Amino acid sequence: MLQLETYYHIFNHGNGDDNLFREEKNYDFFLKKYHQHIDPIADTVAWCLMKNHFHLLVKIKSGEEVAPTFPKFETLEKLENQSNFISKRFANFFSSYTQAFNKVYKRRGSLFLKNFRRKEMPDDGYLRNLIRYIHLNPIKHGFTNNLLEWEYSSYDTFTSNQSKLTTILFGDEANYRFVHQQSLHNFSEYERLENELT
Repeated sequence: MLQLETYYHIFNHGNGDDNLFREEKNYDFFLKKYHQHIDPIADTVAWCLMKNHFHLLVKIKSGEEVAPTFPKFETLEKLENQSNFISKRFANFFSSYTQAFNKVYKRRGSLFLKNFRRKEMPDDGYLRNLIRYIHLNPIKHGFTNNLLEWEYSSYDTFTSNQSKLTTILFGDEANYRFVHQQSLHNFSEYERLENELT
């Protein structure tokens, strides 16, 4: 269940051996659909897309911000289960991407594992660790050796898009980049983060 004004780590994997992204245009289309479905209900803090899985850190918006997306004639008070409504937005996004992907590649069936995973972030320490974890994921899985070379990630734009959170969690941009680089040289720490955050 997704609650208003709460941070969540949301992640999923391709079904079986399927890749979620076969070509560069798939990443762009995924992001286009993502913004269409999810921007009205959540702010995206950090993200990373890889060939066969993805990680998102989102903060669900307030009731007042989400209200315009409710079905006609529904209000925050009348909508019986806000959490189901918000989760449904994610489900609709995954379904929309899958339908388009299946049509282009002449495939059938589910593209994603059945239920997307979500984990609530309880405090700033978790948030800080999760941001590092998300950004380091392509290196961990061997998709790149350089954080700046993986363009389907928020690593390089995080400090400009999340300046307030950068200050709260990392102090400044220099420390943000230092913490990430330090983690690159200590993958035992990364393994600990993975066990803790997924």
